[in-house]
Amino acid sequence: MKQFLVEFLQSTGYLNLSMGQLLMLIVSCILLYLGIFRKYEPLLLVPISFGMLLANLPLSGITDPGINGQPGGLIYYLYQGVKLGIYPPLIFMGVGAMTDFGPLIANPASLLLGAAAQIGIFIPFILATYLGFDLNSAASIGIIGGADGPTAIFLTSRLKPELLGPIAIAAYSYMALVPIIQPPIMRALTTPKERAVKMAQLREVSKTEKVVFPIAVTLFVGLLLPAAVPLVGALMLGNLFRETGATDRLSDTTQHALINTLTIFLGVSVGSTASAERFLNPETLKIIFLGLFAFACGTAGGVLFGKLMYWATGGKVNPLIGSAGVSAVPMAARVSQVVGAETDPTNFLLMHAMGPNVSGVIGSAVAAGVLLSVLG
Repeated sequence: MKQFLVEFLQSTGYLNLSMGQLLMLIVSCILLYLGIFRKYEPLLLVPISFGMLLANLPLSGITDPGINGQPGGLIYYLYQGVKLGIYPPLIFMGVGAMTDFGPLIANPASLLLGAAAQIGIFIPFILATYLGFDLNSAASIGIIGGADGPTAIFLTSRLKPELLGPIAIAAYSYMALVPIIQPPIMRALTTPKERAVKMAQLREVSKTEKVVFPIAVTLFVGLLLPAAVPLVGALMLGNLFRETGATDRLSDTTQHALINTLTIFLGVSVGSTASAERFLNPETLKIIFLGLFAFACGTAGGVLFGKLMYWATGGKVNPLIGSAGVSAVPMAARVSQVVGAETDPTNFLLMHAMGPNVSGVIGSAVAAGVLLSVLG
């Protein structure tokens, strides 16, 4: 009996828990608190942080690969959809089905704000090369600035698979923390007068325009950047399901069942990459901080270009909508609305911010296509 008790105790996680694992378990609980009680994008943060918790429970084997004919852990198999780049295009299809491109079609100039925010990809890309990262690693780090988790996973799985864990964690964590990261940058770069600008109501967009738009974008981007077709094509197919009026069942499935299932699989898989042995090392921490810098650059780039448009239009454009040029849909657009309402509660910027926001989704996919075309 004594031997049995000794062996049982030795088989428990309590006696095999390292300090690194304990630290990561604490971090995962903090992230769970932010997602559940503070409502910081719980659909992303809860599965990611719980996956992180599962990966740092010692001896569970939940992330272990199968060896010697033995089956691997559950999350090991779920992670193959991340590793092989299967989940990102399917996630994009769901995003497309949930996205109204009407604000972008009604105000094509907002495309420039989405493009300006992509500076958050290329400045960190250049900086990372100076810090000793090779070009493929630097591109994978830079794409975090697009604030688009699926794009970051898609690009990294092709250019630098060994960095997939920290890149995915950084990209999705910063997406979830948009309401914390963006507002200080937005306030620092704008004046109360600029934040109070009320923009003219957008024109009504016809159904024909909405149907033609995804087809036209797919043709244009697909011919220009074939490497971007998996992401842009899936995004536009989902949007076409939404807008045709003849594919309601497909649109409903894509918007709900498909994307919800994929969010669970992707979130838990991404969180599981943050094990103590992978996460707590100098290179990973450097990637995390560079990712934060990239995200800040994207936000700042959009706001600064918004200030330029404010000046060029004689004060008709509120620079805050430029912050929505990053690809976190619709989180970044909601943040533009919240920060604008702080200055003037009667100011409604949400629909104006959705134009740059959805253009940011396209922009990040195009930027990934450019990097893949050159480096892939």
